[in-house]
Amino acid sequence: MADAKVIPFDDDRSRARRRPTRADGEAAAVRALPGAQQSPEEPQGAGEAPAGAEAGGEGRGAGAGGAGVEAGSRAGGWERRLAGGLAFLRRRITGEYEVDEFGYDEELTDQVLMSLLRPLYEKYFRVEVKGIENIPDKGGALIVANHSGTLPLDGLMMQAAVHDRHPAGRHLRLLAADLVFVLPVVNELARKAGHTLACAEDAERLLRAGEIVGVMPEGFKGIGKPFSERYKLQRFGRGGFVSTALRAGVPIVPCSIVGAEEIYPMIGNAKTLARVLGVPYVPITPTFPWLGPLGALPLPTKWTIQFGEPIPTDGYAPEAAEDPMLMFNLTDQVREQIQHTLYKLLVQRRSVFF
Repeated sequence: MADAKVIPFDDDRSRARRRPTRADGEAAAVRALPGAQQSPEEPQGAGEAPAGAEAGGEGRGAGAGGAGVEAGSRAGGWERRLAGGLAFLRRRITGEYEVDEFGYDEELTDQVLMSLLRPLYEKYFRVEVKGIENIPDKGGALIVANHSGTLPLDGLMMQAAVHDRHPAGRHLRLLAADLVFVLPVVNELARKAGHTLACAEDAERLLRAGEIVGVMPEGFKGIGKPFSERYKLQRFGRGGFVSTALRAGVPIVPCSIVGAEEIYPMIGNAKTLARVLGVPYVPITPTFPWLGPLGALPLPTKWTIQFGEPIPTDGYAPEAAEDPMLMFNLTDQVREQIQHTLYKLLVQRRSVFF
């Protein structure tokens, strides 16, 4: 298989050539259907039946003619999908697609990876999104979220929420731990989906390029905490994400995720096995490892993701990124806002599963 063309991250072509989101694609398909309403400037006859045809052929239009048009539209839709799929495969085989220098493959993410996540997002966890308008339509922003759930599904659901719900069709670039990039297969998929190593240099470069970047400062302390400590935020480290946002001059958007804590209720940790395997923890849940592979199936909890009001950073002087007291205060402000919203959402929800 041919290699993809690697484009410089700051190349304007990659940003000017944003592919349409799912909503954009649906609108385009509607405009392309036969008999769609034409714009006032378009002359009658280009895609519109004569005025007398509807009145004179009412029976035929509602009967066999209407069914024929509908069947033809469905057939045309399948033909377009098949043609698009074949064109996608051809580009994959010949290498006629682009990735940025971080390995992000926008076409693969939009057409394949998001399509795989969407059933989990819409049907299984039934994610409800609030405050999506707090993410800017353009320019960089740093989304800071709580982390939980034993496996990092919360990050993927947050990525799907931004991708599908933001009116500007923005993409979320997640910062991931080192472990993600040493696992076979997972490493390649993470790079293709736009994830990159959780280091200040990569994060700042993405933010300065106008990207939406997501970080979960709790790390393994949050995702691997026992079920008895659910929805209690762990330490946010030394506030490195705040200094990165200050240097890039982008707003910080707190994000609270409810529902992920219960997908794998962690009641124990096989620490000896974890040391042997070289992983932070090996979870013990009510279903794993007792039910084998079936125990790895997450519980179908109801999720809520709320994006809070952004905290601006562009009003600070450049040297503010080196002020430890300011970083501590901003870190504490972000953490308190996320924790307060978590408690609020927990009070509002009717049930873990509904």
